[in-house]
Amino acid sequence: MKLKRYEGNPILSPHPDHPWEDLAVFNPAAWHDEATGETLLLYRAAESGPEYKCYFGLAKSRDGYRFERVSDQPVLNPSVEGFDGATIQDPRMIKIGDWYYVTYAARHYPFGQFWISEVRERYVKPDCPPEFPHYLRTNATLTGLLLTRDFKEWIRAGWLTDPLLDDRDAILFPEKIDGKWAMLHRPLEWVGERFGTEQACAWIATGDDLLGIRQSRRLLTNKYSWEAYKLGFNTPPIKTPHGWFVLYHAVGPDKFYRLGAVLLDLEDPGRVLHRTPDWLMQPETDYEIEGFYRGVCFPCGAVVREGTLFVYYGGGDKYCAVATCEFEALLAHLRGCPP
Repeated sequence: MKLKRYEGNPILSPHPDHPWEDLAVFNPAAWHDEATGETLLLYRAAESGPEYKCYFGLAKSRDGYRFERVSDQPVLNPSVEGFDGATIQDPRMIKIGDWYYVTYAARHYPFGQFWISEVRERYVKPDCPPEFPHYLRTNATLTGLLLTRDFKEWIRAGWLTDPLLDDRDAILFPEKIDGKWAMLHRPLEWVGERFGTEQACAWIATGDDLLGIRQSRRLLTNKYSWEAYKLGFNTPPIKTPHGWFVLYHAVGPDKFYRLGAVLLDLEDPGRVLHRTPDWLMQPETDYEIEGFYRGVCFPCGAVVREGTLFVYYGGGDKYCAVATCEFEALLAHLRGCPP
């Protein structure tokens, strides 16, 4: 089974008149409001300057396909002095009560236009004294937590992940499980015999507080031929009678990012019930192959509208796009797959 691309893709493109998003718009988080019928996209936007600063923009849609920006300004900027001072990127969004909880990757120092070698080399290593904290010396990616009710006023709650790790693809479950919060994440350094994996892979962590989720165990490692290199989860878990549905990505031998899906046990989400042996989507179109990363489909949001799964993804690190399928058909297919 495969996801079907919307024929009107890309659904959002860089805006030449908005300096904060004139280079790229991609990797959108999504939320569908059943009460209003609107789907929200909180998307990553990049400026064309050499520092490659990223921001968050917001767009809305009544049908899930055609989106309009809510403003000509970002809804959130990098902070002035915080751990997210250079860039904010790749949001994942859940909602509990009136509040949206957004996990996002961030760096304190700029990392530059990585696809241009002479620019990248300028930003490889920040100019820091050796006694500075690890994440500053290495400009590692931390995962932060944002809280908002209206995308106008925000609380920067702090960072979720260990500052001694480059840890991203961190995604919260939308409710407590057995009295604890749970989070999916992908620590880049947890590789080798000690960690039971040869490639960076997906883990699950639990804790009593949203900023204290630290007890981790390995959850998903490379298994199939299209999963040659690093692997991580993409979209917030969707609760179904059959388990928690989550999309994940893996990097193949050709360095393309492909998508698969899992069902995790409802009471113990550290247990994989079913997993697609073949990919559901791979880069094939110009807007997925000819961007700033050549060959990537990377969703940060998925919603179910009237029985259809809408997967919102970044194509080529430049565009926002959407692909769909009948959700029950995908669940039936997935339930026929081994763990």
